[in-house]
Amino acid sequence: MRVALMVQRSSPGSCHPADRVPCTCTVTPSHTIPSLRAPDMHSSAPPSQFAAVHAQAEIHHQYLIGLQLMIATREGPGVVGEWMFRLFRRKHEESFLSGLVKLGLDGLPHAVACARYHVLSNGIGGVGVDYMEESDTRAWVRFRYPRWMYDGPALCGVPIEASRGFLRGWYAQNGVTLGNPRLGFVCVSEDMSGQFGLCGYFREADRPLGEDERLVFAPHERPPAWDPDRQPRLAAGEWSEERLARAGRNYAMGYIRTGITELASVIGSERTREHAGLAARLIGLQHYSRMADRVGGFDGEPADAARFLARMFRGMGDEVTVTNNADGTVSLDHGGLRILRGLAGPERDTLLACWIELWRGAIASYRCFMTLDVRDGGDRLTWALRAE
Repeated sequence: MRVALMVQRSSPGSCHPADRVPCTCTVTPSHTIPSLRAPDMHSSAPPSQFAAVHAQAEIHHQYLIGLQLMIATREGPGVVGEWMFRLFRRKHEESFLSGLVKLGLDGLPHAVACARYHVLSNGIGGVGVDYMEESDTRAWVRFRYPRWMYDGPALCGVPIEASRGFLRGWYAQNGVTLGNPRLGFVCVSEDMSGQFGLCGYFREADRPLGEDERLVFAPHERPPAWDPDRQPRLAAGEWSEERLARAGRNYAMGYIRTGITELASVIGSERTREHAGLAARLIGLQHYSRMADRVGGFDGEPADAARFLARMFRGMGDEVTVTNNADGTVSLDHGGLRILRGLAGPERDTLLACWIELWRGAIASYRCFMTLDVRDGGDRLTWALRAE
């Protein structure tokens, strides 16, 4: 039985249909002929309603994890700890008080409000946290595995300094921000110590706490039993599937927006672009196939890559128009730019330079070798794809 196939000419970078030539081969009739599309080239089937939103949440989540590992291995545990401290302190200052109000917690006793805040706000981002309330002045949180912040084997590579950095940056600052000098956090278990996950309690002491008492460690203590009936939950009527999907995306994306800015404050813009740019490209390469599976991407030619990018960018809530040009390039006019909103100057430029590498990495994962150029027009980007 003879079957006609299409194969590439000898040019290794070619992916144009004109460069494919027919050949024939013999196939044993008793066997079913398999699909000629390789199983890992991905489907072009229509994606689900919020698929691109979830894909954006996941790629930014993985970028954060990869960047932590990159900084820990290139710059050392002390640097990643200081970076996490600054990242979480800034996010605390930007969102803690307003978040208490949005979640309806601002009228509660401070220890209870803080614990419930961390349960609910992390839950919006897909992070599981148990809540145990002992009294108005003592309320526990226990983060459940798998840990969102150190997903997969990253838990074995991110140093404990990262965890202590975010505890100092946020948890130890809650009392200061609330104007309550008696409020602190007692950490009884840490993620990287091999105990039982990040766990501790907010406590209101009977006296003002010193700066070195706002965060203390007590590994001999254990939390009370968890009662599912007392677990705080988001109001079902206020949090639709769409709102949760977008909030999860913004949760992950926010760590990249703030994280790259704060990393530059620790190691400078040049080294930040070097490390965060490489981490972005690697994560794009590594996770292209997973993104494509979510949004119906196809590992084909520049037009396929442009459709993939357009779907992903629309998952950010951005506006995208795709144009097939006479010279064989495919361009995307990209507006909205959620990743850059509210940023200007060096903060914007450094973030954009690193973020572009995420998508260059994804395109470099294609079998077809392509060039991806980007022109920054201020409030819009123009992306141009062409086969090499």
